[in-house]
Amino acid sequence: MALNFPNPVRRFDAGRSCISFWGSDASLEIAFQIDIDALRKLGAAAGDDEAQMLAVFDSHRDAILKAATSAYGRHKTSYHRLTAADMTGRG
Repeated sequence: MALNFPNPVRRFDAGRSCISFWGSDASLEIAFQIDIDALRKLGAAAGDDEAQMLAVFDSHRDAILKAATSAYGRHKTSYHRLTAADMTGRG
């Protein structure tokens, strides 16, 4: 089975400077985080508060999930942290 994202939940984590979200591969849950710096690059005009970062995530969800799928395809581990390089295809 391929990686999919049936759960739309995402969570802002100021302490880790990221947004966390989850995917599934068969019965395995795969945890992902995307750096706030990567989100800033996607939404250059966005501020740093939770609502603004979640809005950037939501408006770029397809690109983020594509980058997450690519990262998981390279290394099938249960955790991945996406950076700006992942969002530009250099990750």
